[in-house]
Amino acid sequence: MTSEFVNRLKVFRAERDWTQADLADRLGVSRQTVQALEKGRYDPSLPLAFRISRLFGQPIEAIFIA
Repeated sequence: MTSEFVNRLKVFRAERDWTQADLADRLGVSRQTVQALEKGRYDPSLPLAFRISRLFGQPIEAIFIA
């Protein structure tokens, strides 16, 4: 599945000084999933997108930009 949008996941993660593993632990996914999300190789499921949104306190639209 290829992504047709950009995301700011790496930016939000870096602002908190979290590693990909830190973010993965907080989201309950693998580090490889976080890496694929950041590189745009994987589109998150809706439940995962909502978890990311809640974790960063941002609307989904602020993280995943069409």
